[in-house]
Amino acid sequence: MEIKASDVKALREKTGAGMMECKKALQECNGDAKEAEKFLKRKRPCGC
Repeated sequence: MEIKASDVKALREKTGAGMMECKKALQECNGDAKEAEKFLKRKRPCGC
């Protein structure tokens, strides 16, 4: 699945995670932004 740069940017703005982290999260979640956000929260429980 191709991940759009605009989706990565939106997830990054929402979570504060790095671009590559956001891209990986979207890939892992098949492009589902809500699931990718949950994925990042599980991966980074401190919120940093």
